Amino acid sequence: MKLLHTSDWHLGRPLYGRNRHGEFEAFLDWLAGVVEAEKVDLLAVSGDIFDTTTPSNRSQELYYRFLHRISRSSGCHVVVTGGNHDSPSLLEAPGALLRELRVHVAGAATADPGAAVLVLEDGGGAPLAVVCAVPYLRDRDIRTAGPGEGADDKNRKLIEGIERHYAEVCAAADACRSGLAREVPLIATGHLFTAGGATVDGDGVREIYVGSLARVGPSSFPECIDYLALGHLHVAQRVGGSDRLRYSGSPIPMGFGEAGQRKLVLLVEFEGRTPRVAELPVPCFRPLERIAGTIGELSARLLELRAAGSDAWLEVEFRGDEPAAVVQEELDRAVSGSLLEILRIRSSRQQASALAGSFEGEALEELDREAVFARCLDARGIEESLRPGLAECYHELLRSMDEEDAMSGEGGLP
Repeated sequence: MKLLHTSDWHLGRPLYGRNRHGEFEAFLDWLAGVVEAEKVDLLAVSGDIFDTTTPSNRSQELYYRFLHRISRSSGCHVVVTGGNHDSPSLLEAPGALLRELRVHVAGAATADPGAAVLVLEDGGGAPLAVVCAVPYLRDRDIRTAGPGEGADDKNRKLIEGIERHYAEVCAAADACRSGLAREVPLIATGHLFTAGGATVDGDGVREIYVGSLARVGPSSFPECIDYLALGHLHVAQRVGGSDRLRYSGSPIPMGFGEAGQRKLVLLVEFEGRTPRVAELPVPCFRPLERIAGTIGELSARLLELRAAGSDAWLEVEFRGDEPAAVVQEELDRAVSGSLLEILRIRSSRQQASALAGSFEGEALEELDREAVFARCLDARGIEESLRPGLAECYHELLRSMDEEDAMSGEGGLP
């Protein structure tokens, strides 16, 4: 039995105002080819299929065209679970139709643990695997608020709620598996932040629970799980060093913090219930590169990239004292007539504001929510001692808004 694990596509996500539909389309074409070539039995997509709760028509077209191709060309099962960026109602709306294509969708958690359990069969009707299709667990799904609760109480209840949910779903799945005619693997999905999980600067990964401290450890997941296909973190990694608990990471770099990062999907082959994981590198469809230095150093590096025929998108950090106009003229000359494009220029010195005005500037949509909040605090001169409490309130407000937007299908903050 072969499982292909991927997550965090973030279809529709732009980068400094540039759309990336070409990259997303190229990735999905490549992924479909892998499914076909490897004769995959199950494709698991562990959340954040779209970047917003109101994806564009173009993004939805890419998604449904991919599912249609998989259904026609390979006949493998597809399990799609929602992430914190996804609208559960939008994902689940075509559920009955998608089931005819062997696509199983879980946008939000259900009260009945058994409803999350899927028994997948091969073409001859023999069981292949039992799957616990667990999506992103929203606060309201797993925690009951009490009067006078502090941050520690909230985090404890969140972790207990996550552990309880997995225990109940996995118990139902294990009982179901015990009644099958042959031994098959039990596969679970998840979209959350585990303790010790690695992130990178600028990847856009959100803290998804109040207080940013609710991170579960490996022991939170039942031992009956033979493979846990996780999403949310964009860096491919093991949880607690275990090959049984894995993040696949995002398939394309979501920001310059991920530039140069090795992107993967995970091919998992089972011998009975024992998984053997192979890391399949995803091709780079659009290189991103960060460069930094003086005018001379930047120009030299840009000329190297140009001579190599690179079509990279660039983030440039200028380190020098020259006027903004001089910097702009030199960098324009270095990339003129090439495939290179500078998306962002920042200065490590006081010219930052001048450069922002001369170049493309920092628009609100280019900043994540944490950056906007931090700048508001800075602008108002808020004391450091007050910031943790304000940050907790801010995160709780954002969480409530995200959950309301996701459940209603209406777009909220990016």
